[in-house]
Amino acid sequence: MELNSDQIRDILPHRYPFLLVDRILECEPGVSAVGRKCVTANEMHFCGHFPQKQVMPGVLILEALAQTGAVAILSEEENRGKLVLFGGVRQARFRRQVIPGDVLELKCEIIDRKGPAGFGKAVAFVDGKKAVTAEISFVISDE
Repeated sequence: MELNSDQIRDILPHRYPFLLVDRILECEPGVSAVGRKCVTANEMHFCGHFPQKQVMPGVLILEALAQTGAVAILSEEENRGKLVLFGGVRQARFRRQVIPGDVLELKCEIIDRKGPAGFGKAVAFVDGKKAVTAEISFVISDE
């Protein structure tokens, strides 16, 4: 299943400037999702990070990965309209800088779930090369 930005906004509660996924290229509900984020110089965080050399903050790349995983979880019929909250991050590795003009390919695979909580294996690529890897935990909330 492929989703455009309007369809992503129907699933995720995030809005500008915090919606960090432009397109979902693949989604298997409850299992995995692949997304895309086109990084542009117009984004607000580049005003201060860093004015002399713009670099996308690593925490925002992690958030984009988490949002990609949230699309997979919230695409399940029983989770529609719920929230997926960040639980934590383990084993995060930042392997290269992400700068304006880069296109992030975001992959998140749900690797474990127990009730409303779970873990996702997340990887972000630029030009086929790993930029960020992490394991993220989440909790599904009705509120």
